[in-house]
Amino acid sequence: MSDRNAPPLVAISMGDPAGIGPEIILKAAAELASTSDAPALAVIGDLRAMRAAAKRIGGVPEPRTLSAGGAIGDAKGALAVIEASELAARSIRPARPTIEGADAAFRYIVAGARMVMAGEAAALVTAPINKEWLNRAGHHFPGHSELLAKLSGTRLWRMMFTGGELKLALVTVHIGLARVARRLTDDLVFQTIGLMAAHLREVADIRRPRIAVLGFNPHAGEGGLFGDEEGRAITPAIERARRARIDAYGPLAPDTAFIRRGGHFGFDAAIAMYHDQGLIALKTLEFNRAVNVTLGLPFVRTSPDHGTAYELAGTGRASAESMRAAIEYAWRAARARQARGGRAA
Repeated sequence: MSDRNAPPLVAISMGDPAGIGPEIILKAAAELASTSDAPALAVIGDLRAMRAAAKRIGGVPEPRTLSAGGAIGDAKGALAVIEASELAARSIRPARPTIEGADAAFRYIVAGARMVMAGEAAALVTAPINKEWLNRAGHHFPGHSELLAKLSGTRLWRMMFTGGELKLALVTVHIGLARVARRLTDDLVFQTIGLMAAHLREVADIRRPRIAVLGFNPHAGEGGLFGDEEGRAITPAIERARRARIDAYGPLAPDTAFIRRGGHFGFDAAIAMYHDQGLIALKTLEFNRAVNVTLGLPFVRTSPDHGTAYELAGTGRASAESMRAAIEYAWRAARARQARGGRAA
């Protein structure tokens, strides 16, 4: 962006046209429009799907395609849509996913990634996709993060989740639980701690973050009685982090790690060894406001921490709280990067 004082442009991929993505984008945009210093938004998606969602909801910004030479935000009260598909009517029906719609959702993500990598947007927010339908459409990725890592040539990345009270990152992500123990190494755990610490310093301005590291086994292994993962991988990673001047603590017993004392957790973020170990706690505390952040990418990427919710699509009842939080977090992170000369967050 040429004007360093202008609000950064946040690009939003529309997600599955049959899901709640179009609706929650419109609702979040309507809420943000009334705030001061809000970011400029551009949706990469299907104009017909966005307009159909706006008609169902009412009281939201009018989706408009960008005119030739037009600038984002030129039309007051409108939401800019960068048309990346012209879907048939059957592919934009709420709660009725199609291969055509899933393929389009894939293309929205690719277009959004190219925008941020080209400097045309300061951050990317991705609305929900359905992983089963993504694979049916021939795009064999477990999720957004894996696809974005491939598109950007990123080898070291992790999924982070943040809400009003809790931040955590995952050492392993979309793999079966039976495989986690074999995958855990001190390198994987140490890299996750390092990515989280760097993010907290650069985006949250926490100079010396306190990071809790969970064990893998019950009671954090009970001194090796219940398994060797703590002694083999987790404790050595914590020791490496401390030598790197990162305040890492643990391994902590997973069943008590998130107990608040005096109303606070006592740490700035946590590291969980596998998906459900961290996300059960986070979603219990933060479900409507949780945000997914991909650490390690050369650009800011966030998403709401929920799926396509086909059962709510078209009803107007889907909450936009997590989408709004994802946009706001992306905007803050982009601003922080801008202030630090564009370093990855």
